[in-house]
Amino acid sequence: MRSHARSPLTLAVVGLVVLVLLAGIVGHLGDDAPPASAATSVPDSPSTSPVSPATPSPSSSPASPSSAATRGAVTTDPPEYVVPAGPAIAPMPELPGGGYRVFGHHRFLVAYYGTAQTGAMGVLGTTDPETMQRRLMRAARPFRERGEQIQPVYELIVSIADRSPGPDHDYSHDIPRDLVQRYVDAAHRHGALLLLDIQTGRSPFPVIAKHWAWALKKPWVGLAIDPEWRMRAHQVPARVIGSVRAAEVNRTSRWLSHLVRREGLPEKLFVVHQFRLSMLPDVGKIVDRPGLAMVQHADGFGTQRQKLATYHAITRPHQFRQGFKLFYKWDVHRFTPGEVRRIRPAVSFVSYQ
Repeated sequence: MRSHARSPLTLAVVGLVVLVLLAGIVGHLGDDAPPASAATSVPDSPSTSPVSPATPSPSSSPASPSSAATRGAVTTDPPEYVVPAGPAIAPMPELPGGGYRVFGHHRFLVAYYGTAQTGAMGVLGTTDPETMQRRLMRAARPFRERGEQIQPVYELIVSIADRSPGPDHDYSHDIPRDLVQRYVDAAHRHGALLLLDIQTGRSPFPVIAKHWAWALKKPWVGLAIDPEWRMRAHQVPARVIGSVRAAEVNRTSRWLSHLVRREGLPEKLFVVHQFRLSMLPDVGKIVDRPGLAMVQHADGFGTQRQKLATYHAITRPHQFRQGFKLFYKWDVHRFTPGEVRRIRPAVSFVSYQ
């Protein structure tokens, strides 16, 4: 028996049994489920379809025709961890002459002021926009100093105060939209800023400003408010000098600032006209709004001495940039461009009426 156990045949049989047992153990270890990350991977070739580590469906056996058809298919759905790209973000439009800030690029602003189709309220409407542009640039060039660029501005009165109540009983009316559109287009064509001036009578500034939201959505269109023509109850334009509280100015500027942000616009010009302290009795409470270039515009006419006295009485350079109006008809010894540039606090915006 001992010799039989030690025979070569017996040893071979024992070795074969050991190899079979080892192969079974190794095969069992190879059947472990793959990691979760591998379970979501896409197969490299059609012949290696992924198999779920969970219990397989009987219909997914290799003999099933539907299983054979899907092994070579490529899914069009992205993996769950892929976040779809959102819509492309449109770049912010630039101002005429480039950039996003009204007084950036060393701009000095020069405007013609008035309303459409008449010279009764200022020089802007004495002629067509094309002729007006040429005249404006001739008037504006002498203001330019070294390193600056002149920015032309059309200040168009779009809401005009009236001596009669009108259908809305607010002592103001809007000019036709097609006339405003004409200046919107002309300003765009000539690289100018268009400044919509509103004289609201008894209506609050924010109410009338919203009439012109369609134009103010344009990157080159800004807003000016004129307290001289803001009437209280029982007041009539041209009989009294109007006034406005800072709270109403702030409501107007807040609405315009929100419009700038919502529409993705560059900075807008926002001008407040003044020639008496009583027109803005609490001017110090006016808020500086993001997205707006705030300008306090001195409107007084008269001699140079009178105009400078008005300017120095009202100006608040720590709060606003400064504007200065020149009158072709009513100023006595009208300031020259060089004299305007020597005024202190410095002027950033000049308009001609």
